[in-house]
Amino acid sequence: MAELVVTLDLGGVTDKAGLMDRCARALGLPDWFGRNWDALADSLSDPGGWPEGAAEQGLLVVVRGWQPYAKARPQEWEVARDVFTDAATREPALTVALALG
Repeated sequence: MAELVVTLDLGGVTDKAGLMDRCARALGLPDWFGRNWDALADSLSDPGGWPEGAAEQGLLVVVRGWQPYAKARPQEWEVARDVFTDAATREPALTVALALG
């Protein structure tokens, strides 16, 4: 069975609030999603909150358009990258890939 693929497009994102909004939309997070690093880490590490079918199939989050954000906000991007890495390490059904093109 193939993984469910979700694209997290960060094109045009200039700050943490924009990143959190894009994560909430791409992953279908609820309105009460806290829009902070801990809430994002919890959401990524909890297959129960993933899009339908992803817990069984596995979830591949492809992050694209991240380079301008990483350049403009390097410290925030480092935290975001750490959150993605930690969640993927804790949850074997989660893969986060940074698109280079």
